[in-house]
Amino acid sequence: MSAQDSTHQSYSVQEMIEEKKKKASASQLLEKLMPKVLLVTAILSIMTTLGILLTLIVETFTFFEKVSIIEYITAKKWYPFSEPGSFGIMPLIAGTIKVTLIAGIVAVPIGLSSAIYLSEYASDKTRRIIKPILEVLAGIPTIVYGFFALTFVTPVLREIIPSLEMFNALSPGIVIGIMITPMIASLSEDAMSSVPRSMREGALALGSTKLEVSLKVVLPAAVSGIVSSIVLALSRAIGETMIVAVAGGSTPNLNLNVTESIQTMTAYIVQVSQGDAGYGTTIYYSIYAVGFTLFLFTLLMNLLAQFISRKFREEY
Repeated sequence: MSAQDSTHQSYSVQEMIEEKKKKASASQLLEKLMPKVLLVTAILSIMTTLGILLTLIVETFTFFEKVSIIEYITAKKWYPFSEPGSFGIMPLIAGTIKVTLIAGIVAVPIGLSSAIYLSEYASDKTRRIIKPILEVLAGIPTIVYGFFALTFVTPVLREIIPSLEMFNALSPGIVIGIMITPMIASLSEDAMSSVPRSMREGALALGSTKLEVSLKVVLPAAVSGIVSSIVLALSRAIGETMIVAVAGGSTPNLNLNVTESIQTMTAYIVQVSQGDAGYGTTIYYSIYAVGFTLFLFTLLMNLLAQFISRKFREEY
């Protein structure tokens, strides 16, 4: 090897060492920088949540300076646009609960049945086809669901129930149930799939049928995830806006009748937000009070889901 080749090789090795040092330095800088970036994004999300909560609380207190909190909780009429106005939240809560219960009655059996089929009966090929189709339902805009409820589901129901009004609680409740079914099915299927195969094989070895294994072994073992999925889905139903705004009507009623027009908390917020009340009026501040009430409902539902998940979680 000539002296020139030896010098060239030496320079090449030195260059490689320098490049490696630069890459190592850049990698170390990135390792130090990324935790700070991630911390900033985490703090930003927390600050956003706190900002929303603070806005709700401040504006809600402004509302209660104008309206007694006792009236808000105990009064049985919600007529904010009348003179004098009546601000009893109970009719709006009743409308919200009616729609949510109907949605639960529709979604829970269908969602759980779908989850059991996907987890215990479907082949891998069938699961790969059906599960994405189910999840597509969750991606449909809720305004589309709303017009589907108004223009298709309601006319069909009126053929069966002649006394059903054009705007009612039954139709949006059913459609919201259809909308939240994929959430229950997907999350419950994930919970059932996490149950060890040895538990299934042990039950089958003892002479259990496939259905008995599904209902008496897998379902109880996955109850934590299943109940959490149901609670989260119902929380989603409580906060649904466009379906009830389009198909539910705008008549707050404190009763159990599902065939007449209702108004939910979210639908009222939409109504006022469209410009039906001027800035700074009692009606304007009432949407923050209703929003804060809705926030408490969804918060309690989420806390309940977390409690159930921790309480009944099985470790395998």
